[in-house]
Amino acid sequence: MVKGRQGERVRLYTRGTILGYKRSKSNQYPNTSLLQIEGVNSKDDVSWYQGKRLAYIYKAKVKKNGSHYRCIWGKVVRPHGNSGIVRAKFKSNLPPKSMGDRVRVFMYPSNI
Repeated sequence: MVKGRQGERVRLYTRGTILGYKRSKSNQYPNTSLLQIEGVNSKDDVSWYQGKRLAYIYKAKVKKNGSHYRCIWGKVVRPHGNSGIVRAKFKSNLPPKSMGDRVRVFMYPSNI
């Protein structure tokens, strides 16, 4: 640990909110989810987050591998519109109960 930083926690992710599925007027496409990442307000800001890993963490009733928590991994694919919304693909489609929930947007893989 770095001297002078005892007790201070370092967060390796930023928060995002799941808005829903990609959709048109009459269809929705559950294989692509729309996310709002905290602090991202334009199409230009999204470029840094493209390819970043996402984790949707949720709690289940049945214990599996010694934990009640489960995770669905995904990644940021591209921007959606001009206001900083992103499209994301997950390993398995997100459940409908996830809408409005938090997702973790990790700072890796990095292109810097």
